[in-house]
Amino acid sequence: SIGVQTLDVIQHFSSQFKILGLAAGQNISLLKQQILTFQPAYVSVSHQNNLETLKEFIKHYNLNTELVYGSQGLRFIATLPSDLLIVAITGTASLLPTCQAIKKKIPIGLASKEVLVSAGKPVMELAQKYQVPILPIDSEAAAIKQCLATDDTSNIEHLTLTASGGPFWKKSLSEFSSITKKQALNHPNWSMGEKITIDSATLMNKGLEVIETHHMFSLPINKIKVLIHPQSLVHGMIEFKDGNIISHMAVPDMRFPIQYVLTYPQKQSHPWPKLSLSDSPALEFYEPDLKKFPLLKLAYEAGIKGGNAPAILNAANEAAVALFLKK
Repeated sequence: SIGVQTLDVIQHFSSQFKILGLAAGQNISLLKQQILTFQPAYVSVSHQNNLETLKEFIKHYNLNTELVYGSQGLRFIATLPSDLLIVAITGTASLLPTCQAIKKKIPIGLASKEVLVSAGKPVMELAQKYQVPILPIDSEAAAIKQCLATDDTSNIEHLTLTASGGPFWKKSLSEFSSITKKQALNHPNWSMGEKITIDSATLMNKGLEVIETHHMFSLPINKIKVLIHPQSLVHGMIEFKDGNIISHMAVPDMRFPIQYVLTYPQKQSHPWPKLSLSDSPALEFYEPDLKKFPLLKLAYEAGIKGGNAPAILNAANEAAVALFLKK
């Protein structure tokens, strides 16, 4: 969904952007529409069996689009000489293309938190070595970056990432064993892909964000807190040593952090709805129940342990989510 929404934002700023390459998975019908609209020079698909269909399509519309596929295709797209690479691949498949892009000194807009969860230390060291900026597309990490407004984190007492709580934070623990796939995919506030929606329902998504934030902002894990915020209007907060708290607010719409990364460091007007404080509901904040959501506790433990523990946690979660989605 991040890729689709990124292209939506780009259409509103069409005079400022040119799509050089697109990488897609299995949704070939959507990809065809995107090729017609944006006419990229290069397109990568996950499987070779989709190439013939796309070749006929490109020939029919007389387009000058070159096709590649598989993991090599991903890396080819990622290392095209561009001003910005948006990384929005689900899971650890995003890791290698990101590292290859960094080595080519291509700035990264990162929506795949698994990159920093699985290999945060080496990836950030690589980015520092090649002097490549990594800008966060996660709404919470983007919120923290905008609140911070500087690379100096020495005055931070702690920062807070908010979680909607997903569909189950009010549900009693005794009911958790009967939760269905359909119920878990019914997120109350956000429209996202299946994997991240399940992660939001278990709060694993927030646990992964804690580890991602730890690496992105070089902050100790114990300085990063999580609060349930059902309204999803406050996306992140920083409390400084003097007790002042700065928070970031916006409607729950991923186009906000996507535009932030695309137009960074400028701010520009856009046509989608903005937050009206006088019309917004009361803001509520709650401590997460770690008995209901043990994966959040596990993420903290893995983050503190460091080494390959977060990579193991992430891989186990990917496998468990895939099994749950297959019922």
